[in-house]
Amino acid sequence: MDVELRQLRCFAAVVDEGTFTDAAIELRMSQAAVSRNIAALERTLGVRLVERTTRSVALTPSGERALTKARRILALLTDLERDARAGTGKVRIGYAWSALGEHTTEFQRQWAAAFPSVELQLIRSNSPTAGLTDGTTDFAILRRLPQAAAVEHVRVGEEKRYCAMASDDPLASRRSVTLAQIAAKPVAMDLRTGSTTLELWPEDGRPPQVVPIQDVDDWLTVIGSGAARGITAGSTAHQYRRRGVTYRPVRDAPPVPVFAAWAKKDPPQERERIVELLMGLYR
Repeated sequence: MDVELRQLRCFAAVVDEGTFTDAAIELRMSQAAVSRNIAALERTLGVRLVERTTRSVALTPSGERALTKARRILALLTDLERDARAGTGKVRIGYAWSALGEHTTEFQRQWAAAFPSVELQLIRSNSPTAGLTDGTTDFAILRRLPQAAAVEHVRVGEEKRYCAMASDDPLASRRSVTLAQIAAKPVAMDLRTGSTTLELWPEDGRPPQVVPIQDVDDWLTVIGSGAARGITAGSTAHQYRRRGVTYRPVRDAPPVPVFAAWAKKDPPQERERIVELLMGLYR
């Protein structure tokens, strides 16, 4: 039997994310590569593991049994990697769009004082769990909670919402804007990791068009061209200043919640102290 770890990772990711497309984004692979790995695993095991549809996947009875073993193997590998890293003194904190905005520098300074022997790495990972499920991060800052059941979280604060628009947009001359004003044009949204969804607006007042984008750079490019407006958390407005893009507060929108998250099976050793540090910044 020649089962490969990448095949098991693809199998678990497809189940966790619900589709081959989302699993591919989470694993930073092509959808075709994920499909090939699942097919190879099925050939090796001699059974069908998932039933594919156009929108989702469902486990077969054999898939249910295989998933339990696959998760056990991947958990053992995570333990091995964690033990190998023990003593390296490094914590990787992921974020999908922006780190902590105006609090980022202060967080780095307080980290150095609180954990003088532990290196802090801030890693941008445009996935629903900011790298937690693929093991590239130990901790995550999220502004939209993922569907993955393997992730735990706690709310650490909130941020004001801002509208991003081209600097020659008619709204750019205003001190603040409303959701209704924003909705007069198409709105760019990252439907996987962004903090903005159509539920911000009443059904009869939603934008005429949603322009789907993949990450913050794509979002800024579309908005700077004048093709769409966008709504985001204050951290994005602080961290991503770009010539030709103007930010204005949205005065009638609810704030964006900020969460600290970690993998249930492998929580950071200093989780409670890290959460306390984050809450102190937003308090």
